[in-house]
Amino acid sequence: MDVRDIWSHRELFYFLAWRDVKVRYKQTALGAGWAILQPLISMIVFTMLFGRLARLPSDGQPYAIFSYAGLLPWNFFTNAVTNSSNSLVNSNNLITKVYFPRILVPTAAVGAALVDIAIASTMLLAIMPIYGVGFHASLLLLVPLVGLTALTAASLGIWTAALNVKYRDIRYALPFVIQLLMFLTPVIYPITFLPARWRWVLRLNPLSGIIEGFRDAIFGRPFNWNGLAISVAVTLILLLAAALTFSRMEEEFADII
Repeated sequence: MDVRDIWSHRELFYFLAWRDVKVRYKQTALGAGWAILQPLISMIVFTMLFGRLARLPSDGQPYAIFSYAGLLPWNFFTNAVTNSSNSLVNSNNLITKVYFPRILVPTAAVGAALVDIAIASTMLLAIMPIYGVGFHASLLLLVPLVGLTALTAASLGIWTAALNVKYRDIRYALPFVIQLLMFLTPVIYPITFLPARWRWVLRLNPLSGIIEGFRDAIFGRPFNWNGLAISVAVTLILLLAAALTFSRMEEEFADII
């Protein structure tokens, strides 16, 4: 995989990402409003079910903001991975007719999802004062945390996109796997909810450290840098493995897609 070739086609990346954004909201009544409604409605449901009825802990913070802080990166990750995994199959006409680095297609799908999390973040800033959560300088760290989430989504999206070209079962299996993954990710509960001896298992999921980082930034708490370091290390390993897998399979795309 030639990095210089990818860089020389960077304008195509922007075009593909913007195309995905326009297609996603084309002929929808609410348009980009869905980027706000999805986490907002989930937050309300989670607060009622898990915050009030199940009384799950929230590290002493309002459960509504606690859950929304987890839903922001989680929804971004799931939407990015889902769209990325189907991106090559949905772009078969482009792939079979024009040469360009094919990895731009799944990564552009991840880039398009950045628009959603940017819009959804504005709702977070709007509801924080309602629940008595103040603004902190640590909120600026949400930017690199979103970048890390994007890398994590890209690593899985690149891998599943390549496999989906050859094995269309991925399209059906991925939603089920993502649904299971949610229970192994601290979206509705804090990491401290698990016994200390089992927390290392949760740490192997890079989203665990990322979501914990989101909450630390939002609530102005000290960061768990060890947890973030594990997330970065696991993400880089996944990204390298995904890039190698994609590179090996790339030559076959035009023939079997």
